[in-house]
Amino acid sequence: MKAVIKAVPGGTVTSPEGFFAGAVSAGINERAAGKLDLAVLFSETPCVAAGVFTTSKLKSAPVQLTRQRLEGGQAGAVVVNSGCANAFTGEHGLVDAAEVASLVAEGIGIDPEDVLVASTGVIGVPLPMKKIRASVEDIIMSRDGGHDLAKAMMTTDTIPKEAAVSVKIGDSGYTIGGAAKGSGMIHPDMATLLCFLTTDAAVERHFLEGALEEAVDLSFNMISVDGDTSPSDTALLLANGMAGGEPITAKSEQAGAFRRALEQVCVYLARLIAADGEGATRLIEVTVNGAADLSQARKAARAVVSSALVKAAIHGADPNWGRVVAAVGRSGADMDEYKIDLFIGETQVIKAGRALNAGKRAVNELLKGKEVNLRVNLNLGEGSATAWGCDLSEEYVAINSDYMT
Repeated sequence: MKAVIKAVPGGTVTSPEGFFAGAVSAGINERAAGKLDLAVLFSETPCVAAGVFTTSKLKSAPVQLTRQRLEGGQAGAVVVNSGCANAFTGEHGLVDAAEVASLVAEGIGIDPEDVLVASTGVIGVPLPMKKIRASVEDIIMSRDGGHDLAKAMMTTDTIPKEAAVSVKIGDSGYTIGGAAKGSGMIHPDMATLLCFLTTDAAVERHFLEGALEEAVDLSFNMISVDGDTSPSDTALLLANGMAGGEPITAKSEQAGAFRRALEQVCVYLARLIAADGEGATRLIEVTVNGAADLSQARKAARAVVSSALVKAAIHGADPNWGRVVAAVGRSGADMDEYKIDLFIGETQVIKAGRALNAGKRAVNELLKGKEVNLRVNLNLGEGSATAWGCDLSEEYVAINSDYMT
């Protein structure tokens, strides 16, 4: 039976049944007085859980603690703060992360080991535990509290990032929701982001882990803002099974629909992160077709979307397509100069390795749009991949030159 996947209007991480969230202003970031900066996501029933984390050799205390707790494959809550990454804080940082989890567990009435932790913000600064201890008890959770959680996660983000989809298969169905943050230090291989995903579907643990890894590879691992990554990157997926039914496994008829729905939520959130890159004025979408295989298509798409020269050219609406093919050339993907095609929007500028007489003025106008689409066809095979990024503006330098002053 065919699955029907639809976006949930105004959907967020608490759209699936049984999930609650709330947030408070704890004053963790003294430069943002009154901003929500401490939040909790909670399921009224225990969840099967999975996570994907930063590939950096430097891992924050919350990442270390949460990875350890996910070895059991279950969780009941997530606590997140912005304003302080609790990274490069040594053993003391681990003690603080565990205490934050315990404070939340005590308030909810669950085992501290079932509370996962995430933090984002300045590196090398300890958590202001006195403020957190005084604020945790003020968090009031509700079914629509996901909106506040999405706001509390923000650092240099200009908009909260949230989404949900419903999946209907005959008379049964379930929902997948999500909230994410990310604006700077964004680059493929788990970009600098936090993402919390929830579902009321019943899902078998190992399938859940594989589905999350696949969705992350297609979405968050295909975005780039500035080429930097962080020690805090975390994507979590919690499934509480409250929609009922037999657990979805890799062999279930519903497996494909679950993967597609999860991918849809993740790609939507990834695009929001790319479009909200620090100082960004344009979203860049790069699609590479005809690569020798999927891996090479991803290499080429990532190289183009992360190129500072491509980003700068698009910011200035400069029709310098040579920067695009140069990025493909250095990506490591196989290419034949005499087979490559390149489109900017619907305008073809290269055909079979030959530059066409596309009007510079027309291309210039295409590059001024809020979304710029670049399409490269290598004409070597069946590999295809899409990556997202943003332009590079003067505002990016301004934001990152006074982040702590």
